[in-house]
Amino acid sequence: MKTGMLYAAGAFLAWGLFPLYFHAIKDVPASEILAHRMAWSLVFLMLVLLVRRQWKWLPQVLRQPKVVISFVASAFLLSANWFVYIWAVNNGHVVDASLGYFINPLVNVLLGMLVLKEKLRRGQWLAIAVAATGVAWLTWQGGQVPYIALVLALSFGAYGLLRKTAALAALEGLSFETLILFPLAVAYLGWLVFHGQSVFINAEADSTRWLLVAAGPTTAIPLLLFAAGARRIPMSVLGMLQYMSPSLQMLLGVWVFHEAFSANRLVGFLFIWGALAIYMLEGWLSSRKSSST
Repeated sequence: MKTGMLYAAGAFLAWGLFPLYFHAIKDVPASEILAHRMAWSLVFLMLVLLVRRQWKWLPQVLRQPKVVISFVASAFLLSANWFVYIWAVNNGHVVDASLGYFINPLVNVLLGMLVLKEKLRRGQWLAIAVAATGVAWLTWQGGQVPYIALVLALSFGAYGLLRKTAALAALEGLSFETLILFPLAVAYLGWLVFHGQSVFINAEADSTRWLLVAAGPTTAIPLLLFAAGARRIPMSVLGMLQYMSPSLQMLLGVWVFHEAFSANRLVGFLFIWGALAIYMLEGWLSSRKSSST
């Protein structure tokens, strides 16, 4: 239990500090960062699989077209989520990005109802209604839909749904997703080099190159820690630890990157936080009731 909490907390802490990493390479276009993230993640994961001698799953997967198609879909959802997040951080929208990951658990509940035909309890409906009120308030006050938050929440929610029903475990699944994305990433990086637009090649400081190479372990290690933690602790504990990430991201956005956080925006966030409190309280009461019967 303690080991699992340490693994999970390590993953969420790393994700919460991601804005600092992406801000350090903010001069690199989001598309190039994404391509390096795909390419170096595969290199890192291949080394992990090589050390663990864990290759038998790959030929079996390639003989199952339905599994391949599902991972193609999850790979592109993951890459879309990565791109929007990188763009958001590097364009001064860290707080908006954090809102997306506050909303994400409620999106998961909604997708479970719509796709997996799971029945929602009244408390869960109330949480979704309160969250929707918060999104509507932010839309009205800001004059536009909080599209960054919604795209991040929906894309990661859909990705989680596909991975929930996936045939592969975390390490193998992430390796296969990056294997699918790798040719596109290398082709794009090659195109940048050919046209003299590669920041990796043209950067004056070696630190920029090393930071781009670090995209591999920076991406893979938190995902592997998360998988290891999820296997050892209850989902209720995992769900509570999950809010470390968007909380840290929001604090970084306000205190480190000095993004605007008006009273009107605070009201919208309070609705979202209230929805999360209802969701967690309802889940705790429901589990307590079921364990006592």
